[in-house]
Amino acid sequence: MNLIVDIGNNSAKFFLFQGKQMLLHTRKTGNLNSVVEEWKKTYTIDKAIISSVIDLAENEKKALDSLGCPVVWFSHATPGPLAIKYGTPDTLGPDRLAAAIGAWSEAEGRNILVIDAGSAITIDFVDNNGNYLGGNISPGIRMRIRALHEFTGKLPLIEKEGNTPFLGNNTETAIRSGIINGICHEMEGYIRATREKYSDVLVFLTGGDENPLKNNIKSRIFADKYLVAKGLNRILLEYSNE
Repeated sequence: MNLIVDIGNNSAKFFLFQGKQMLLHTRKTGNLNSVVEEWKKTYTIDKAIISSVIDLAENEKKALDSLGCPVVWFSHATPGPLAIKYGTPDTLGPDRLAAAIGAWSEAEGRNILVIDAGSAITIDFVDNNGNYLGGNISPGIRMRIRALHEFTGKLPLIEKEGNTPFLGNNTETAIRSGIINGICHEMEGYIRATREKYSDVLVFLTGGDENPLKNNIKSRIFADKYLVAKGLNRILLEYSNE
């Protein structure tokens, strides 16, 4: 079985795959050693791959390296199916690249736009020849909510869950609607511009904040919150010789 560990800014996600089939997954905030130890004892893990957008504590690195199986630390230098055309590949977030590989695995040979809505919102493009051409980064939902609160004198800190009318009818809904509807318009603009430039573009939406957004985007999209995990699993299945 393949263990996939996707470590983001706010939590770590653990996935177990048998071939291409996902068997189970869990999310952990804080120190991840307990999950590592539990899964190491409970499951027979043949290979593992770790993707992290943050610097891990030394004890966490040691725990992951001690899984008792070959471990791949995923980066732009890890062999994979895409040709990276990014100008500074060493600064490319591994989650962005893994999501692009996951989308390519679902629609190889197509032009692909990947929208990852998490702490930040990333827009990444892969052409039909498998060239990762790059993308853009903007603040995510929570970051925009917090920025409005912290950089103004009176706007409250609100929850992202709740009503999002077309026009807010109080300060809370005005903030939430302004942010979520604004992000959706932003995404629609990227989708429209990409489809004007490239033919036959498929759009994938993933990330922890995909649910509040997917029903508000009018363009046809494929919502798949496991794109990163699927991309990392493909690396283990096809590009890891260990």
